[in-house]
Amino acid sequence: MFLRDKDKPMAAKTLMIGSVVGVGLAALGSTGSDIFLASTQWLLVSITLAAWGIYLLLEAEFRS
Repeated sequence: MFLRDKDKPMAAKTLMIGSVVGVGLAALGSTGSDIFLASTQWLLVSITLAAWGIYLLLEAEFRS
């Protein structure tokens, strides 16, 4: 994935929104209705998306 520096903050925001959605799906799964993955797997997906979002945001800030 090759992004221009000006596009990285928007990609980071999208990844962070995905992370929040993943936490929501984990909360929904904890009530007993799993959607595709178990709750702990949704939390792992959320952590990974958040880490990549922070990385992209920091990379965009340091390069500009």
